[in-house]
Amino acid sequence: MTFNFHLKTIAASIVLVASISAANAGAIHDSNLFTNVLPANDDGSTGQIALGFSANINNTTYTKAYVNNNGNITFSTPLSTYTPSAISNGAFGPIIAPFFADVDTRAAGSLPVSYGSATLGGFNVFGVNYIQVGVYGMQPIFNSFQLILTDRSDIAAGDFDIQFNYDRIIWEAGTASGAPPGGLGGQSALAGYWTSGSSNATLPGSLVNGALIDNGPNALISHSLNSNTLGQYNFRVRNGEVVSTVPEPGSMALLGLGLAGLAAIRKRKASRKG
Repeated sequence: MTFNFHLKTIAASIVLVASISAANAGAIHDSNLFTNVLPANDDGSTGQIALGFSANINNTTYTKAYVNNNGNITFSTPLSTYTPSAISNGAFGPIIAPFFADVDTRAAGSLPVSYGSATLGGFNVFGVNYIQVGVYGMQPIFNSFQLILTDRSDIAAGDFDIQFNYDRIIWEAGTASGAPPGGLGGQSALAGYWTSGSSNATLPGSLVNGALIDNGPNALISHSLNSNTLGQYNFRVRNGEVVSTVPEPGSMALLGLGLAGLAAIRKRKASRKG
């Protein structure tokens, strides 16, 4: 089932932004820019959402993406898959997944996924907030993470940057993915991307029990990539593929630096649920 809803009133927008701002700490930044809402659901997706710029992925130009509740965006079709599996075979097509796992935003206290396009640091950006999101089945335990894509057509048409931000990761799987209540165990979450057969990767600890959660050996909030901010991971997509992880000087104005003044650059469903 897919959804394509937006905030209907200014009042609702204010409530959402206030709630998100209160949830933030650490690597997540500028979440108030992304205020379109995917209503509380389990395994849902938006329709095609405009990025606000063109993204070259494997020599195909995309201007829209699907925001999927389960911690990822896709470009060819929406994705309701809730149990993560290896993405290196390209089974899901182009996918960017800060935390591919069974997100369930129906629990009391969970915030819905929000998304949108904006301008940040002079660049067009598309962001998705998974802030204080619960896990299947409606368990009131919450993770907070974020995805931001940045237009880098100033370098070449279709070039863009990917940024993963993490503030709190305390669950790794839902009960439908084999985890007991509490969200630990089972088929654990995956973080990574697939842009082509030769350009795909997952972060260390993906699909490993206990690895990505806070205090785990590969805790997402305790490590970084191309950033000095713990919990922040930066990638560059150039000519359709993720390339060398060292950002160009021009990226320095944006990576790790939000409008709020964050410090500059610091390091699938096998069967239906019951």
